[in-house]
Order: sequence, then structure tokens, then C-alpha cells
Amino acid sequence: VQLVESGGGSVQAGGSLRLSCAASGYTGSYCMAWYREAPGKEREVVAAYGNGGGTAMYANSVLGRFTASLDIPNNMVYLDMKELKPDDTAMYYCGFRAESFAPSARWCFNSAYSDYSYWGQGTQVTVS
Repeated sequence: VQLVESGGGSVQAGGSLRLSCAASGYTGSYCMAWYREAPGKEREVVAAYGNGGGTAMYANSVLGRFTASLDIPNNMVYLDMKELKPDDTAMYYCGFRAESFAPSARWCFNSAYSDYSYWGQGTQVTVS
């Protein structure tokens, strides 16, 4: 599985960005997640989705401001971010892991980041 992220950048507080993650090399059940890692902090989950149905699950800190979506035919995952805050400044990563069943978003969200087998290279988001 290969994951390639894009779309990061520098914005002022209150601005918006869209992150993209191009995924390839896998068919079957899976979890996909967006994580972020700020300097001096642990990597934290932002949003997660499983192909068991339903919508993505979000961290409380981004709920209502971030929206994760999938374009399955084109193997793309997106993270739309609005009302950005300086606390959102971090390197953002998309993560993927295969599952033997169709997981829920909650299952994927509650997983440890070490459970994810594949990661993109990361894209920097800076909010000033």
C-alpha cells in the first residue's frame, strides 16, 4: 500500500485547507485515519474511517471544523479543515491498515497509531 499526501501549507487563523491522500495497492476491508504530530507532542488521531459503514469519527478538538471524506473510485482520502487555529499546527499523516472484517469508524478511531501499518510521508500545516 502506498499513501501520498498533499495539500498542507501556511494559513492564518480562521482559514481553511484541504489535505489529500492518494492510496493505492489494496482491495479489501480497512481502516484509514488522519493523524497529526506537533513538535514535542505525541501523534494523535484527528479522524478515522472504516469501511464497515457510517461516517468518520473525529477528535473533540476538531469536531465541527474538520471533515474527512473518501473518493473510493479514485482511491483518494480528504481532510477538509476550516476555522483553523494555531493549535492545529502540526505535521499531518494519513494512515492505513488492512482488516479481516469491515470495521466501524469507532474501531478505527480507538486504535493505537502503532496499529496502522502504512503511513504517508506527511504534510505540514502551519496556522499563525
